[in-house]
Amino acid sequence: MVETEYIHLAPDQKLPDAPVRPFKAVVIIEEPPKAEWQKLVSEWLVAGGCLFMLAWGHECSSWDDSVDYANLDAFDYGDIPDDKFVMTTWHDKEPLSEVLWFAAHGAAHSDVPLGLLILVHIARNADESGIMKAFADAVSG
Repeated sequence: MVETEYIHLAPDQKLPDAPVRPFKAVVIIEEPPKAEWQKLVSEWLVAGGCLFMLAWGHECSSWDDSVDYANLDAFDYGDIPDDKFVMTTWHDKEPLSEVLWFAAHGAAHSDVPLGLLILVHIARNADESGIMKAFADAVSG
């Protein structure tokens, strides 16, 4: 079983310290952020070691692009080493339970093991217990 953490981010809040090891992330967007803050979060994910990002929720396809651009920008739009390439997906037609199941069981990087999954919850109010329960139910179901 993958180690799982929950991080709540209210739109426009100051970002916490970035994780410092390779991880995969499900970005759950309940509250639409401003474009500038979304760019900062995308850069924070890439700088922190996110190598597989799955976006779900409000305008989630924009997160796919935003994280892709942050990954390109981190390497001055040149070649990205295989072990630094961030895989991105968005899931605007699937229920959250399917995205969480895929994050736990299917999302993998071809070059780097990802033993940490971070559930990044972008919402006005935190709901760690609800999101973690949804994850546990999805993984076991």
